[in-house]
Amino acid sequence: MATTHVKRAFKYRFYPTGAQAAELSRTFGCVRKVYNMALQARTEAWTLRRERVDYNATSAMLTAWKKTEELAYLSEVSSVPLQQTLRHLQGAFGNFWAKRAKYPTFKSRKKSRRSAEYTTSGFRYRDGALTLAKMTEPLAVVWSRPLPEGAQPSTVTVSQDSAGRWFVSVLCDDRPAMPGAINDAVGIDVGVTSLVTLSTGEKVTNPKHERKDRERLARAQRALSRKAEGDGSNRAKARLKVGRAHARIADRRRDFLHKLTTRLVRENQTIVIEDLTVRNMLKNRKLSRAIADASWSELRSMLEYKADWYGRELVVVDRWFPSSKLCSACGTLQSRMPLDVREWTCACGTTHDRDVNAARNILAAGLAVAACGDGVRPQRSTPGGQSSMKQEVVPLPRSRGVAQPRG
Repeated sequence: MATTHVKRAFKYRFYPTGAQAAELSRTFGCVRKVYNMALQARTEAWTLRRERVDYNATSAMLTAWKKTEELAYLSEVSSVPLQQTLRHLQGAFGNFWAKRAKYPTFKSRKKSRRSAEYTTSGFRYRDGALTLAKMTEPLAVVWSRPLPEGAQPSTVTVSQDSAGRWFVSVLCDDRPAMPGAINDAVGIDVGVTSLVTLSTGEKVTNPKHERKDRERLARAQRALSRKAEGDGSNRAKARLKVGRAHARIADRRRDFLHKLTTRLVRENQTIVIEDLTVRNMLKNRKLSRAIADASWSELRSMLEYKADWYGRELVVVDRWFPSSKLCSACGTLQSRMPLDVREWTCACGTTHDRDVNAARNILAAGLAVAACGDGVRPQRSTPGGQSSMKQEVVPLPRSRGVAQPRG
């Protein structure tokens, strides 16, 4: 099964020479400087004169900055990443005006991501060799997987993480294909003990990567806290160890989520999940660390773009849908369901595993939405005494344990 062309980024690790690392470090610094200066100029223009400064105006400012003696070093690096950071700032303001994000903030030398983006005029890709502007030698990229056949990169992003590793992300057109046409559907309930519980009854245990490496991370953080602010080299080494500990956790978590989401998309045509407000759930001090380690938001993000790539359908049910309190066999809604209740028996005599029952209800609600366009938020009162969702679904035989929409 093939889909239309999509923009897809392929990320690789590379090992720069000393000269290349110095050039890229200078570029990162200039990108951060230009971004902060443009942000300050736009903020002052609006605060003092109620004037909106757009990308063209900041681009003209950049040209003027390069001509000053104080900022002449901006001309020593490629101009492409500097122009791109102004475009990124314009996008950040666009998201702010559309109320999709908060007001843009200044980039920090220590905390912000070190990256630079090059468009086609800022790099050369020939015969598997990638050379950036202002460099004479190609980057020593470890091509762990090939680019799509005949692909011509449109954007190259170079970055360095907190562990000191260098990465290059190549954006190009791709046409991902998923073999085989299937009609299966699955409901997914996320949790802390079991990362996901499927409507089929399968439970995927949460690997808890951060918890496994918590002692290693704590030891590295304690060593960093003992280094004085002025102790440059020793503090830098300690900070690098903390970054490596975080990178190990993040890499293992990301790898696990990629394998899980790819399997779910491969095996199912329709995937139904809950719309969880993870940001609000993280305010729970008792569960915030476990919820952050589970990384539910990244799981959903991967399902969204992989379903779009491979022509699958992802259905998101309302966050207020009572998936845990609703009996998947008879539809009876329980008055309350504390978190410590993992199994319960309905008045109809059916004994439920809390997570499996929730996954089956999520699947039934998602199928109702997909088939009838019905909302899944339960109504407080209806003429028939049933919720809108319940009127749209009927139970299947007990052997399947799920519900499908009528018609």
